[in-house]
Amino acid sequence: MSFRIRAARSDDLQHLYEMAKLTGGGFTNLPADKKSLTAKLERSAEAYASTDEEVGDHIFVLVLENTDTGEVRGTSQLFTKVGQKWPFYSYRLSTLTQHSQELDRTFRAEMLSLTTDLEGSSEVGGLFLHPGERAGGLGLLLARSRYLFIRQHRGHFGDRILAELRGIIDEAGGSPFWDGLAGRFFGMSFQEADYFNALNGNQFIADLMPKHPIYTAMLSEAARAVIGLPHPSGRAAMRMLENEGYRYNGYVDIFDGGPTMVARTDNVGSVKNAQYAKIASIGDGGAKSLAACGELTDFRCVYAYIENGDDGLKIDAEGAKTLGVSVGDEILYIER
Repeated sequence: MSFRIRAARSDDLQHLYEMAKLTGGGFTNLPADKKSLTAKLERSAEAYASTDEEVGDHIFVLVLENTDTGEVRGTSQLFTKVGQKWPFYSYRLSTLTQHSQELDRTFRAEMLSLTTDLEGSSEVGGLFLHPGERAGGLGLLLARSRYLFIRQHRGHFGDRILAELRGIIDEAGGSPFWDGLAGRFFGMSFQEADYFNALNGNQFIADLMPKHPIYTAMLSEAARAVIGLPHPSGRAAMRMLENEGYRYNGYVDIFDGGPTMVARTDNVGSVKNAQYAKIASIGDGGAKSLAACGELTDFRCVYAYIENGDDGLKIDAEGAKTLGVSVGDEILYIER
């Protein structure tokens, strides 16, 4: 069974919709709404058709395809520049230190401030792997293929890149962070707000949310306890981001309090360390690697066994077939 990352197409809609229904909420970039998904695929098609290599307001949707059956079993997304259509809001967690000479005591208070510090960054997001395929490193293929896409199309992306991780969601589908903070101002449940955001953007946050800093001591214990924590299903993704060079700098999602990870684009491991080489031969052996080729709609990425020795680069037959390359073709690759 072989899998390939490729550009999403309009006929992937039904597969994406079926996967969206499995996310369990809190997954703004993959709403279980066909109209929104259709609009996302249309925006993605426009991005793939763009010939101007500049940082614009684009979204590229990638899918994981089972090449034996043609089924789409996963998806991920790249946003070239956030905060263009709507402001890109985050909370920034900071500490205010105050000292009283009369009491001879120092107080340190944590605060959440509404900010648009990360506007203009690129973003990796929307990663979802079908529950039936969560083995064999396919999540890693989905995640890291985005960086090979960025390397192939570097001019489309900014100098800074971020990744938002889903925060803690309880068994009922609610968010302790939302209930303890924003929910008090909006009169709607987390599920309602999250769905509205997926369809209409988060401008309503700016319209209704208090602009002054919020002391975390004023929040419920349940809300404070989840600030900056990823959903249990996202812990592996957080480690993967850290391995790529992302760091958590106190930015959290305004809906569920999940951590926002930030990196310099050119310092992301899979962007910086991927190599170009021409295929010299096809045969067995080598290290399991991610291999990519093609630009825009022709972009493809697979797992392949690759060895780059004195005789040039060698790729295994199955990897070459799935990627659609032969001797003499140039590929971009990095070891798994």
